[in-house]
Amino acid sequence: MVSIATGAPRTVRRAPAVTSVVTAGDIAAMGATTLDEVVGAIPGVHVSRAAVRYAPLFVMRGVGGGGQVGPDVLVLRDGVPMTTSYNGDTGAGWGFGIPVENIARIEVIRGPGSALYGADAFAGVINVITKTAADTPGTEFGVRGGTLGTWNAWGQYGGQLGPVAAAAYVRVGGTEGLDRRIGADAQTQNDKRFHTHASLAPGQVNTGHDDYDASVNLSYGHWLVRGGFLRRDHAETGAGVSSALDPSSWGRVDEFTADVGWSSNEILDNWNLGITGSFLEYDFEIPTNLMLYPAGARIAGRNFPNGMVGGPNHWEHQFRFSGFAEYAGWRDHQWRAGAGHDLLEIYKTRTYKNFLLNPAGVPIPTGPVMEYSAIQPFVRPHERDVDYFYVQDEWQFARDWGLTAGLRHDRYSDAGTTTNPRVALVWDTTLTLTTKLLYGCAFRAPSFNEQFGINPVASGNPALAPEEVETLEAVVLWHPSDTAQLSFNVFRFRMDNLIRLVTNPAPAPGSTFQNIGSVEGTGLELEGRWDYSRALHFTGSYSLQRAEDLATHQDAGYAPRHDVYARAEWRHASGWNVDGQLNYIGDRRRTKGDARPGVPDYTTVDFTVRNSPTRYGWQLSFSLRNVFDADVREPSLAPGLIPNDLPQAGRSSYVQATYRF
Repeated sequence: MVSIATGAPRTVRRAPAVTSVVTAGDIAAMGATTLDEVVGAIPGVHVSRAAVRYAPLFVMRGVGGGGQVGPDVLVLRDGVPMTTSYNGDTGAGWGFGIPVENIARIEVIRGPGSALYGADAFAGVINVITKTAADTPGTEFGVRGGTLGTWNAWGQYGGQLGPVAAAAYVRVGGTEGLDRRIGADAQTQNDKRFHTHASLAPGQVNTGHDDYDASVNLSYGHWLVRGGFLRRDHAETGAGVSSALDPSSWGRVDEFTADVGWSSNEILDNWNLGITGSFLEYDFEIPTNLMLYPAGARIAGRNFPNGMVGGPNHWEHQFRFSGFAEYAGWRDHQWRAGAGHDLLEIYKTRTYKNFLLNPAGVPIPTGPVMEYSAIQPFVRPHERDVDYFYVQDEWQFARDWGLTAGLRHDRYSDAGTTTNPRVALVWDTTLTLTTKLLYGCAFRAPSFNEQFGINPVASGNPALAPEEVETLEAVVLWHPSDTAQLSFNVFRFRMDNLIRLVTNPAPAPGSTFQNIGSVEGTGLELEGRWDYSRALHFTGSYSLQRAEDLATHQDAGYAPRHDVYARAEWRHASGWNVDGQLNYIGDRRRTKGDARPGVPDYTTVDFTVRNSPTRYGWQLSFSLRNVFDADVREPSLAPGLIPNDLPQAGRSSYVQATYRF
């Protein structure tokens, strides 16, 4: 059953979308420890990395690659968007990894979702559903330790506190980060150009961080209350914020969330009503001097003997209010309508640096690091209001035929309006075969940085409009028996009004965000499951995609054309499970102007061994990741930055112990 496709529970077979579900049992079996590892196992989804903080990029159906932080996939937690306003992604907090111990299941739409979810449901939607009291009966304590100085400890509880069903979770941990090295970086090119010797490459990437997580989930009657806290401290800069290695800088991210919901189908006959209010506070601070380029660098003909320093701190909050109504009083129809208002605001910024931009956009050294918040901030405080409404009708017009149609209209106070429809036809062709034909539109709203950023490299553009995508899909699901299932889908999409950095006319340096260009793509996804016996289970998928930049008539770049995933799970009668998985990523091409060879293919193999006790007691597991130490690399930007791409984790391992009572 999935709720993500319509807002109400539907079987995966009859859901009017291409959906995937990953349960807590699946997560434990595959040995995943972060959300990124789980998402990377979903058909059609590849997790790449940006140079900045090694932030995860969810590349879905070829959309979202290229080493740039991008919000092409909408991520929800319990139905609430986790999108931050500055970059439009899930922010640095989620970028350093979201733990999985408190996840009940993950529901995914592959394809457009704006007709129901609005902005950023561009290539797909991921809804992370946390555990309630029913999912965590009793108390659990767990510890985990592994290579790269990684450790975690957590506890969670679920039960009744009088009339209130309560669940709580707390976790602490950290890691020293990857031990991979980069041979050359952006400063290497500057050294060659200006005959300096400032680059810290060859050197190690810096991905260490400390983690703190906590959440609470309370339900009473028709009411549901949730709250959460996330902190990522001493969070390092990956390959550097300017693709120049920076081993000394770090930042801190605090994220507070709260939401209250009420729903009832008992007020009126045939009606189900609900309201939700949510709050998100996101604070990004850099207590140290953030090195854009190292000491001795020469930038735009100017010397920076102590390095080029920038310290962008910002604080933002979000208030979201929405309501919905479902009506089932008309025969063969299930109506749903909703409306809402979002208030998104960066309410405070603080900028520390040792340079100013002249009128031509050239950075001019100013001496010691000072606060320039009043003179030249990296972005100014800004408020965005969003109003929207949507309607949806599920019409069972014949015994074996269903039609779902809907649209959503959004009005942005700073980016105009957009209307996005969808239509889905579902046919139960036979008792074992289901066919779907799907059409949908989606949009991605420009981030505050893209509209209002003040940056020597990438300047904002207040005139930006939302990106748009139109997608057509055909799906066949076959269930030949209770122990086997196979699905096959093909898709075609066109993206327009893409937001890209465009080089400024000479003599002005840097680039500015513009709506420019279109991309067309096609692809297919094949996935299956076979329960060979009660003890042995197989799952696998193959994804193929092609995307063409219509301006250059070349590959849109960086996303894998081929993605193969296979997993086998063996459950022994003694209670021990052995799980093995293989992932092949192949044929990642560069964009026009990037003459480097294609990004190297790779294959990784992982193994997990764990015992499966009864409801309570000890559970032990051991996991070995990237068993054969494959050289895994994710694409960097243009060749002048990090020419040999971004090295990823090699062979690693961990052991884990949990106790439930």
